[in-house]
Parts: sequence; structure tokens; C-alpha cells
Amino acid sequence: MKTDLFESPDYYNLDELLSEEQKLVREAARDWVKKDISPIIESYSQKAEFPKQIIKGLANIGAFGPYIPENYGGAGLDQISYGLIMQEIERGDSGVRSTASVQSSLVMFPIWKYGNEEQRQKYLPKLSTGEYMGAFGLTEPDHGSNPGGMTSNYKDMGDHFLLNGAKLWISNAPFCDIAIVWAKDENGRINGLIVERGMEGFSTPETHNKWSLRASATGELIFQDVKVPKENLLPNKSGLGAPLGCLDSARYGISWGAIGAAMDCYDTALRYAKERIQFDKPIAGFQLQQKKLAEMITEITKAQLLAFRLGQLKNKDKASSAQISMAKRNNVEMALKIARDARQILGGMGITGDYSIMRHMMNLESVVTYEGTHDIHLLITGLDITGINAFK
Repeated sequence: MKTDLFESPDYYNLDELLSEEQKLVREAARDWVKKDISPIIESYSQKAEFPKQIIKGLANIGAFGPYIPENYGGAGLDQISYGLIMQEIERGDSGVRSTASVQSSLVMFPIWKYGNEEQRQKYLPKLSTGEYMGAFGLTEPDHGSNPGGMTSNYKDMGDHFLLNGAKLWISNAPFCDIAIVWAKDENGRINGLIVERGMEGFSTPETHNKWSLRASATGELIFQDVKVPKENLLPNKSGLGAPLGCLDSARYGISWGAIGAAMDCYDTALRYAKERIQFDKPIAGFQLQQKKLAEMITEITKAQLLAFRLGQLKNKDKASSAQISMAKRNNVEMALKIARDARQILGGMGITGDYSIMRHMMNLESVVTYEGTHDIHLLITGLDITGINAFK
């Protein structure tokens, strides 16, 4: 069994800015990843199978709703702690982080923010322990970057709603117990519904043949005349801004998570470059390899500073959607480039499952697209700085 030798880079001594609690939270997540993820993840990725046995461990390190108040089963942590947990989990694997992101930001967050007290008490404690696992249904087969064009809809049938439609590319779908589903009412207004497994007409077929996020369960949500109790409507926010608010939280977590993937690639490449001998010396002694490594640590450090400042703003509830988009876009692009450069340092060994780099690279090809594509985030920044909408 492979030993996880990861050492976290901290070139600008950012640890000095973290509280003791934040460092303890990070170390707990890091230790768990080393013990329970690193030894198994290559095998599960090769098999294209999600390791369901890790769900309890994710709950134990507070990965499910870490910022949710303790009276609802969360850990009551701040946003930087949430980011650090996502960083450490994605250092292990983007797919595992996706599972935690969906549960926290796309399922627990809307129930906490948009639900009523009865819904919070019913679902959040079980979601925080992993007894319930959730999915988030926004993207449709014909509506990805333009979610407002969704065709999923529900009708008021008097004592219940009748839901029809389909959602695609849904993490956790194959095994979810509940799904937060966004659909239009008879007036075309978007609302969130809590759909539970077992409701007649609700199915979750799994998506196969993925080259990316292979250790994550992805599927569809299909609704064929599903009777949804009226008490399952999220009452406190409607319109497209409701699901976009959830995505802000998820994108924030991704901005930290991508740093974890980049750090793992850098650490692997640095260690390999010091050990690999060519032309009678370690390849770390050659200028072109040093250039790659120096640029990696520079970009990681810039991303760390970006995420940390964004976390400070999030803690004050001052982070804008555009600021979150910038961090998500920048940090995922940074991680992808580092993964590609790290693969080159390892040469042919970089494509094997003996090292994590190629798996990270493939995973990041999904991360750069989901929760808003790379180009869409660029246009969000463009809109914010010019005031001119380039989407239409």
C-alpha cells in the first residue's frame, strides 16, 4: 500500500494568519485524507467506482455543512475553515471533494438559507452525519450555462405538486436520499423542491464512461409525474438567484479545493525531481525543471492569498458573486497548468496510477467546467467591471 508523503507548501508563511482552530480543522482533514483516501483512491478511480465507505469519515471531519450552525448538526465553523477542509479533501481527489461540496453548499445550504424551521430540523442533522446524502438538480440536458432556460416544471394539483423534467451531470445522484430540484411553477418562476428517493416516478440513472471524476458518482435526475408534498417547497427564496446563491458557496469551496490538487501535483513533482537522476545529477538541478517548479510554487502562493482574502470577505458576508467567480476561475486554471507541468517533470511515469498527477489532471478538466464554465466566469468578471452584459 502506497504511503502518502505529502508536505504542504506554504511559501509565504500563511499559517501565521490562521487561527489555532483553523489549523486543527485542516490537520484533521489532512490526516484523514492520508489515512483513508490516498491508499485507496487510485484503485477506485481505475474501477470508476465511488468508495461509499468514506462517507462516515467525511462526516467525522466536519466536511458536511461545516459552517451550518451546531443546533442543526453542523460544526459552526467559519468560511476559511470550510475552505481548508475542501483544500485537503481535493488534495486527495476532486471527486471526493465534489461529494462534500454538493452535500454542504448545494443541499444543506439551501435548506438552511431558503427552507423553513421544520425542513431544517428534519433534514440537516441527518445530512450532517451522512445518514442522508443529497444531490442538486439545476443543469439540464439542454440548459447548462443558461439555467434560466430550464424546462423542468411543476403544477399545483391541490394537495401536492406534480413535477416533470430531467437533470443531467448530477454528482451524488445515483445514491442520493434527497435532491434539491429547481423547477418552474405555472407562472414560470423558479423554485426549489426537496424530492425524496422512493417518490413514484423519480429515478437516478448513473452516468458511465467518464474519463474524469471517475471516483465520483455522477448521474441523472428524472421526474415523471412525481408527486411532491407541498411542505417540500423551499419557501424563503425563489427565482434564479436562489440556486445561484448555492453555487456561490460551492464555487468558493472549489477555489480552495483546486489549490489542494495543485499542491499535491507540485509536491509530487518536486520530490520526483530531487530523486530522478539523469546525466549524473537530479533533474531538479536543471534550469528548465527549476523554472517549472518555481512557477508552480509562485502560482500556488498567489492562489492561496486570493482564497484566504476571499474567505475573510465571506466571513464578513462581503464577498460578491463576481469575486467568487474570479477566484474559482483563476485557481482552477492554475491547478490545471500545474498538473500538466508536473506530468512533464515525471515524464512517462506521470501518466501512470503510481502517481496522482494524471488523475488530478483529468479531474480538473471537469472542475474547470462545472459550477460555471471557465468562459462564463470570465464574462461574469467582464460584466462586473464594465457594467455591460455580454451573455446575450
